[in-house]
Amino acid sequence: MSNLHGFTTHFPAGYPAVHPRQGSFALGSSAGSPSAGTTPQFDIFEWHPAYQSCQRFFLDHAQHDNGVQAVAALINICLPFQWSSNPVVNSSGPLPASSGQAAYSMPWPRPPAPNNPRAHPAPAWVSLVPFIRRLIITGMDKEGIMHGFFGDEWRKGVGPVHECERRNYLFAAKSGWASVKTQYDMSPQESVPFLKPLQDVQEAEIDSAEKMWSQWLYMRDWEIGPRAPEADGGES
Repeated sequence: MSNLHGFTTHFPAGYPAVHPRQGSFALGSSAGSPSAGTTPQFDIFEWHPAYQSCQRFFLDHAQHDNGVQAVAALINICLPFQWSSNPVVNSSGPLPASSGQAAYSMPWPRPPAPNNPRAHPAPAWVSLVPFIRRLIITGMDKEGIMHGFFGDEWRKGVGPVHECERRNYLFAAKSGWASVKTQYDMSPQESVPFLKPLQDVQEAEIDSAEKMWSQWLYMRDWEIGPRAPEADGGES
């Protein structure tokens, strides 16, 4: 039975501002969350196990679910077990390298097959970012689909990535349709079949993106450090 159900979008907290010498990291406000307008604390050591849980769920369960496979086919992205080079069927590790008519190189690194067959294989590491990005740009990043792909802890585990990539999509849109499609195409076999404007956007999410875009414009013009504008949030 498919795990995909429900279509209420949730906007979790964003990526932390990294302060390596501190035990917890400050976050910006979360669009649409109960803590919007506040500065919740984010502990990277609490977040990481949740992200790993999402990875294991995706590899061990979601990619073998008929509903997830249907969504992946619609948005034209291969699931790890479908990779023709070093397919990953579960979180235990990749299968031996293989090739065939559908073989092609991918733009993000794949985990290599273990060289020593007697050694215990390391747990598979598969980046979830390409899948999150593809769901966002095709308007498929609904709560039910995110849950179906990444499990019960998706808000805590991949929520920060989801929010950040939604913001990146807003930024990319400023460069024009053709440029955006090129940026999000992954290979000739996994090109983006269609693009949709960002779905279920809330005002707080746009406000947050505007402030960060202004900071990027300051960076572009070297208005940083001692040259940073005193006004907060103004666009250069």
